[in-house]
Amino acid sequence: MNGGSLLIRSGSHGSLEKYPQGQQQNGSGGGGGVVSGPLLPIQTTNRSKPSKMFKEKERVFHWICKFAGRKKVGMLLLCAISAAVFVWVLYVGKGEDAAEASNVPNNSFNFSANVSLDKASFISGIFQDVALPPPPPAYFLGYTLPPGHPCNSFTLPPPPADKKRTGPRPCPVCYLPVEEAIALMPKVPSFSPVLKKLDYIYEDPLSKDGEFGGSDFGGYPTLKQRSDSYDIRESMTMHCGFVRGKRPGQNTGFDIDETDLDAMEQCNGVVVASAIFGAFDLIQQPSNISEYSKQTVCFFMFVDEETESYLKTNSGLDSSKRIGIWRIVVVHNLPYTDGRRNGKIPKLLPHRLFPNARFSLWIDGKLELVVDPYQILERHLWRKNATFAISRHYKRFDVFMEAEANKAAGKYDNASIDFQVEFYRKEGMTPYSDAKLPITSDVPEGCVIIREHVPISNLFTCLWFNEVDRFTSRDQISFAIVRDKIHERTNWTVNMFYDCERRNFVVQKYHRDVLEHIAHPPPVYPPPPLLLLPSPPRILVNEPPIKMALETPTDKVVDTSVRRTPTRRARRSSRRHRKVGAGGKDADSRDKNFVQEN
Repeated sequence: MNGGSLLIRSGSHGSLEKYPQGQQQNGSGGGGGVVSGPLLPIQTTNRSKPSKMFKEKERVFHWICKFAGRKKVGMLLLCAISAAVFVWVLYVGKGEDAAEASNVPNNSFNFSANVSLDKASFISGIFQDVALPPPPPAYFLGYTLPPGHPCNSFTLPPPPADKKRTGPRPCPVCYLPVEEAIALMPKVPSFSPVLKKLDYIYEDPLSKDGEFGGSDFGGYPTLKQRSDSYDIRESMTMHCGFVRGKRPGQNTGFDIDETDLDAMEQCNGVVVASAIFGAFDLIQQPSNISEYSKQTVCFFMFVDEETESYLKTNSGLDSSKRIGIWRIVVVHNLPYTDGRRNGKIPKLLPHRLFPNARFSLWIDGKLELVVDPYQILERHLWRKNATFAISRHYKRFDVFMEAEANKAAGKYDNASIDFQVEFYRKEGMTPYSDAKLPITSDVPEGCVIIREHVPISNLFTCLWFNEVDRFTSRDQISFAIVRDKIHERTNWTVNMFYDCERRNFVVQKYHRDVLEHIAHPPPVYPPPPLLLLPSPPRILVNEPPIKMALETPTDKVVDTSVRRTPTRRARRSSRRHRKVGAGGKDADSRDKNFVQEN
């Protein structure tokens, strides 16, 4: 490779060299189009050969390109230029500080500053064109309370010694003050193992290829789709209710007015949700709620049209759609005839109804919330570094025991419960034992759910709802099988706290019919008057009492004077008994004498 070819190759990185038109190139042979000598650019200055040092630099440059590649060399040069400019800017900045300190005008400094700004904007433009990798995502990893904090040494007291009260009861819980709990609210979401993105199936028209179970609201997933949904991957798409509409609550079943949907989408923090269907319960107003929670927490109560009519008549529901702290959302076109199954939609799928919310707290309609939501979230989620929390059942901890208790109480059709339990048994579900520790129970008390809306917890409640949609509506039976399958693949689990801790922040009330019976007891009527019986006949002192025998013939009346001597009759009977005994004894003696004589 000669010097001329090097000049041509180096010229390819800049502007193309121009030659005078009509210039003849000499060549050997007859090839007029073949360049035989070095091609030299037109120069207006003195035409001299490249120096030896320049050739050495060219050789070094090509040697670097040979082993490192042009892109890497370009990046190295870009880094070197940016470093030099950075040092120059720092130097100029120091000169500016010195000039301001001496209060001496310096025209050359102003020019340098302008040049430095131009250079800085040029460099920033270069870095904007370079696509830098995004920074790693930040996750909430939990925290520990400072040493010496009272909650670090807090333990549950022993159960009361009163043996007459053996049922469930609340126990003390160490909550942080509301201000401290609010300050500890995570700024970033918690870590979701394996699963990072979860999408939901929309079917139009609706496919009904499922072997059994399912509904028009939740779809009819096949058993293979059910099995694939437990194969947890980084990105997944699955059934999760609302399959007939692109926006949950619009022509999907469980339909909601658009104004309510817009209000629900604006909740981007904490949501407290509940539901009453069939006017079965009375609305319970939360107590001990801080002013900050009243301004930042969304309280939504889902009701059906029957409950709406009752609330308008008895609770003053008007166009404001509010009763106390609750925002009332009327649901139309309920997808199920079973009210309990309809209640599972806002209970298990709040992440679909509130797509922008970060945390949610579900409470049954018969419960009264008596602790601030931020304190509950801090105690059961943030302090435990958990994304899902639910209380364990106060008495039962085995799914098979729970199924038998549901059958005994008539909670659902016994054949359907047996089919579901047998299906889970074939999938490998076993009775609870110590081998499952640190998992402490397989049966939750599902009236309260505390959760963070991250992909893995959303997947759990979607799968849980699909089991409720396919089998029975008794969600305590299907809880453990879903939790254990996810735990096997991701090591994710649920914080199951004591039931007495749940009873500390919610108070259970009676259903509406019972409360109305207590408030308006039935009228108490006076007892009927007593019937006056005729007084008995007067009895003389010296005469024996006469026994009255109504409707008895006079010829059958026994004289009472004979019955007044039972002692004499007894004496005769005893004497007669003795004669019989004596006769028996004489008979025995005669038999003995007869035997001796013979």
